[in-house]
Amino acid sequence: MEKHMRSTAWLAALLIAGSAAPLLAQDVQMSGQVRPRYEFRDPSGGGKDEFTSMRVRLGLRAMLESNVTVFAQFQDVRLFGEETSTLADFRADNLDLHQGWLSYRGEKLDWLTTTVGRMETNLGGQRLVGAVGWTQQGRSFDGLRFDMAPEWGSVAVMAYKLGDETASAVPFDSEFYGSYAVVDDVGPGSLDLYWLYDRVEGAIETGQHTTGARYAFPGTINGRLEASFQAGTRAGMDVSAYMLGGRLGTTFADGDGSATLWYDRLSGDDPTTSEVEVFHTLFATNHKFYGFADLFLNIPAHTGGAGLADAAVKLAWRPSATLRFAADLHRFRAVEAGAISDMHFADEIDLTVSHRYTPNLVMTAGMSRVLQGERLGAIGRLSDDMTWFYVMLDAIF
Repeated sequence: MEKHMRSTAWLAALLIAGSAAPLLAQDVQMSGQVRPRYEFRDPSGGGKDEFTSMRVRLGLRAMLESNVTVFAQFQDVRLFGEETSTLADFRADNLDLHQGWLSYRGEKLDWLTTTVGRMETNLGGQRLVGAVGWTQQGRSFDGLRFDMAPEWGSVAVMAYKLGDETASAVPFDSEFYGSYAVVDDVGPGSLDLYWLYDRVEGAIETGQHTTGARYAFPGTINGRLEASFQAGTRAGMDVSAYMLGGRLGTTFADGDGSATLWYDRLSGDDPTTSEVEVFHTLFATNHKFYGFADLFLNIPAHTGGAGLADAAVKLAWRPSATLRFAADLHRFRAVEAGAISDMHFADEIDLTVSHRYTPNLVMTAGMSRVLQGERLGAIGRLSDDMTWFYVMLDAIF
């Protein structure tokens, strides 16, 4: 019954959008996306794997008043061939409300916007909080957000509910709170300052603070420096962890080419101490940072708690307005040895080409080759050298 109700809700949204747009064209905007992606990975689970996934999104944004906006975005995420029948399976198992929120900008306090509901959230470079746009399902949060616009920059304050034990499938209450400020015009760039707090109730509680700063500057010579520190408790144990990152790049050929040097260091557990010293990347978009083959999405689990050092060189070239090539080279190493003496996780090269056919349609293809290090095999992440390939179409309106 619930699945049929979800299908009905999807149909109702389509009908409402179709009927409302002509009547309130000046106040209502529709948006959508269709994004199929073919992937091949070898090895995967002891063999090879290939599949095609697809994201379909439909959004409706309505400005009810000059300072009141509502937005609803539905999505369906599926694998080609996952339904049990081309005729009899119409259950819409993967249909979901990806976003649904109401925002209000104050009349007297016009520098303050309040948003409540279900929403995507991207903070800074998405090192700690991001919408994970690469994944077909993406990430969204339920809760409340305040956005302030002082003269010197911006401030976001968030209170999100991650889990509520009132729901039948959720064992514990959990929340995520944070404040993120951006100070504009600090030298040639901008300075981000933040405090984030994730909390889990239960027999073994978590109350973890993440504080830090990020400085980024654009231009022909561009770069980023950032540092994050974690303290408090994680799963009942004291935490003392850090993440340091730096990037220095340059553009050439009138901006058509770029070259970047990149280094990140995430602390790992020292087995001789009683504290948890491995850094947790919280709700980050890790696909952007630690190699496109996604061997290090869940940090610290995917590094065996040993931390991660990533040294990379990134090159890009745009021969025309519609075509772009990129090559990224990574060397991944552990930060703490622990019981495994070899510190080398893997070397990875990512090759990407994208072509924009029209303003609303882009094709992207990529291939990654991972040369397995001894440590990656020892922690069970990869049994051999790996090849990953994908082709993706992205149509938006």
